[in-house]
Amino acid sequence: MKQLRLFLIAALAGLASWLAHAQSADTPDAEEPSAELANAPDPRGLEVWGRIFEVFSHPRCANCHVGEDNRPLWSGSHYTIYGAGESVAEAVFHGMNVRGGEQRNGMPLVPCSTCHSTANSTQLHGPPGAPHWQLPPVSMQWAGRSSAQVCEQIKDPSRTGGRGLDAIADHISHDKLVHWGWAPGPGREPAPYSQDQLAAFILEWRDLGAACPAASVQE
Repeated sequence: MKQLRLFLIAALAGLASWLAHAQSADTPDAEEPSAELANAPDPRGLEVWGRIFEVFSHPRCANCHVGEDNRPLWSGSHYTIYGAGESVAEAVFHGMNVRGGEQRNGMPLVPCSTCHSTANSTQLHGPPGAPHWQLPPVSMQWAGRSSAQVCEQIKDPSRTGGRGLDAIADHISHDKLVHWGWAPGPGREPAPYSQDQLAAFILEWRDLGAACPAASVQE
């Protein structure tokens, strides 16, 4: 009888061991995150990028960040259509048929400084002004471009004058022509936030992985 009990105990112990092994074999091991997933941008970066694009797409920035047609834009209720006296609801081309010259700092033989000085006019409709007033390079076009397009552009030093994100943040913090966007003169709506906030957004976005929104089908 004693031997039978010992046999049953040994059999039950063996069965328990077999069941435990079978269960562990059927349970998949927790997978290690892939390298791609581990290096994925933090999705919170998209929220920060949204604030950055809010500035870049604002008329105080986008009106001068134009493309190869070299035609800066006007927009705002204080602008009026010549001869009609009607306010400009949507962006229109700069008056007097102004186009950027070869270096995008004025029409041929007529530099921007002909009308734009280093400071704003104090009169409504007067020419705005800031040091080295000129158009940005064509590679930095923002007007008419989507958030996804501008996002990829701003991460490409070949399209930002050789600047990485750190240098862009520094440029925003210190360039006086950039600062004009927040002090644009009488009647003009300034860009949102401030230049220091925008520079901080750029660095925060960089630290979060610099995620970009998905491009639309049309792009």
